[in-house]
Amino acid sequence: MVGVGTFLLYPILVSMNFMFLFGKSPSLEELEDPKVEQPSEIYTADGVLIGKYFRENRVPVPLSKMSPLLIKALIATEDIRFYDHSGIDLTALARAATGVITGNKSGGGSTITQQLAKNLYNTRRGETRGGLGYIPVVSTLVSKTKEWLTAVELERRYTKEEILRMYFNTVEYGSKAYGVKVAAKTFYSTSPDSLTADQAAMLVGMLNNPTAYNPRFHPEAALKRRNLVLTRMGQAGFLPKAEVAGLQQQPIALKYQVEKHIDGPPTYFRGAVSQFVNAWCEKNGYDMYRDGLKIYTTIDSRMQQYAEESVQDRMQRLQKQFDNFWRNRDSNPWVDEDGKEIPNFIETQMKRTEQYKELAARYKGRPDLLEAALNAKHPTKVFTWKGDGDTTLLLSPLDSLAYYKHFLHAGMMTMDPFTGHIKAWVGGLNYRFFQYDHVKQGRRQAGSTFKPFVYLTALDNGYSPCDRIRDERVTIKYVENGKNMEWKPDNVTREYTGSNMTLRHAMARSVNSVTAQLTERVGWENVAKYAHKVGIKSPLLSVPSIGLGSGGDVSVYEMVNAYSTFVNQGFQSEPLIVTRIEDRNGNVIKQFDPRQRRAIPSETAWLMLYMLKGGMEEPGGTSQALWDYELWKKNNQIGGKTGTTSNYSDGWYMGVTKDLVTGVWVGGEDRSIHFQGSQQGEGGRTALPIFGKFMEKVYQDQDLGITMGPFPKYPGKITRKYVCVTEAPRRRVEPVDSIVVDNLLENLNSGAVAVPDSL
Repeated sequence: MVGVGTFLLYPILVSMNFMFLFGKSPSLEELEDPKVEQPSEIYTADGVLIGKYFRENRVPVPLSKMSPLLIKALIATEDIRFYDHSGIDLTALARAATGVITGNKSGGGSTITQQLAKNLYNTRRGETRGGLGYIPVVSTLVSKTKEWLTAVELERRYTKEEILRMYFNTVEYGSKAYGVKVAAKTFYSTSPDSLTADQAAMLVGMLNNPTAYNPRFHPEAALKRRNLVLTRMGQAGFLPKAEVAGLQQQPIALKYQVEKHIDGPPTYFRGAVSQFVNAWCEKNGYDMYRDGLKIYTTIDSRMQQYAEESVQDRMQRLQKQFDNFWRNRDSNPWVDEDGKEIPNFIETQMKRTEQYKELAARYKGRPDLLEAALNAKHPTKVFTWKGDGDTTLLLSPLDSLAYYKHFLHAGMMTMDPFTGHIKAWVGGLNYRFFQYDHVKQGRRQAGSTFKPFVYLTALDNGYSPCDRIRDERVTIKYVENGKNMEWKPDNVTREYTGSNMTLRHAMARSVNSVTAQLTERVGWENVAKYAHKVGIKSPLLSVPSIGLGSGGDVSVYEMVNAYSTFVNQGFQSEPLIVTRIEDRNGNVIKQFDPRQRRAIPSETAWLMLYMLKGGMEEPGGTSQALWDYELWKKNNQIGGKTGTTSNYSDGWYMGVTKDLVTGVWVGGEDRSIHFQGSQQGEGGRTALPIFGKFMEKVYQDQDLGITMGPFPKYPGKITRKYVCVTEAPRRRVEPVDSIVVDNLLENLNSGAVAVPDSL
């Protein structure tokens, strides 16, 4: 009686995890709603799937979307009495036990339902292992008991068809394929409902051991296993014997393609999305790589394509010019302030890399071996503008670094100023080779694109676009660290017209002398304050030359955000890249709504738009190269500002329309890598063409709904005079960009005059 009682009590003790000896069993909730890892998917605002995040790549599919041959192959091979038992096949168990005793193993005793229980609930790992789970033989008995109990519970709650569906959607097939839909795509580039008999037999055969029977890596073993499955299908009457024989003669014919754990085209904004969503998931108890979330972004796939095309086209042309420029000078492009090549530049840069640190640690105390490793040549796949975007060269680590230092880079972002929705994000040339993001991660001096913040400060403190300041040489006196200092800003042409310019004309022409005087009048500390008001987050130095862009480094992301405030009637919108997140069932679990705050008065914002239009409308305005693009129909209006930093290290263009704000930066990886002349290096020639080509493409796509037209009229009455036309000179004034000092502190501390290269 004691033995019978113990036998009857044993399943109860296992299910309740008596004294933590047996480990956790699936709860009622887990049985009713089993959680299976699923990839999270990323969608654009226009509904295009652009990628996945996963550890187990699995896409559930209904049984109706699976080939009947697949089901027959599974039942014939794994559980021929599947429709006759209730989770445990006593006949199969008896056969398996007899085989163990006699040494004649003719098959296992696990049913499909038991295997599903094991796959769904990890009955042999983690918290499911109790104190007895570490004792050989006993642990196997306990885990088998839990599988039997769980299988019976599954059979009580689900139909046979539901069990088959869950099974096919949970099992691993190898090559990072989980579930039959991903397996069919991985090995045969097809869908589960289109699998042929031999393909179905191959996939089912792999389930016994996904590694040993992987047809990609072990074709002979996989072929034998496939043919065994076909034999059993014939024995079960699922296939005619003659057909089985024919199928077994067919060779393995794979169409193999493995999805990476982050599937989809590698793009810079994907990094921004994953960073944002990961942070949200950590705070809210979700896992982006297993919970099957649907992530909807603000990116428009068409505008993203146009942005990428515009950057690629311009940068390919610009790189050719850059290479020819330095080839003709028989020099490398890394140069000092005097235009001379910096000695040992590559060797110095190499010491800052992780590769160098690893080699130095490996060959510590052996400088000869370290030197040899740095100069040892290996076949290296590198980025190129020719052909398919990459090629293999024989390069040493030093060669490879030098190769990449020759490239110019770019960053571009476009945003809806009214919602903060980021519509396009191009962080560089090619994410496979250059992971550094020049939209948000990169920060550089903004050059003259920072000047509008000076004029913003003035307009918001009583000035009008028609107020005048004379274009003349000036000396700005200030106190730094208790010392009396002087700064003598120079115009880019080193010429002064002496004319009493309107503020609009001066900003359009990017006149340094006027900007410097205006900065002194409104206070450079106030310029920094207003820049922060409208969206600049980076720290800024309150220095006299802040208006010329040397008050600190900023990102494209920040600049687009700040300029958007002008278009959005003085409201500053926080940039947004994700609009909502849904769970695997399509329920919205988080909605990200636009966030705005009043930054400046609406009248000031409208006047700033009027000022920015001056780049196109005023004589000699630095945006006038845009006249060369198909942008000027239906009374279209565009405002913008070019920018170039000292020695042409950075080229910028900020463009605003009635619907979009776009920022573009172009430059070398290091500030010492640049052109040496305005004809090639200023922002109007490096960055502006990217904006022009992009807007051409946007306007041509009528489905986007971005139309040409003027900026809206101010709804009220402007209290200040702003209509003051500057007459065009008899000879055409060539627009030139403004250059600022590269090292502000050095010049300020020495009291030196900032004199740029002559244009």
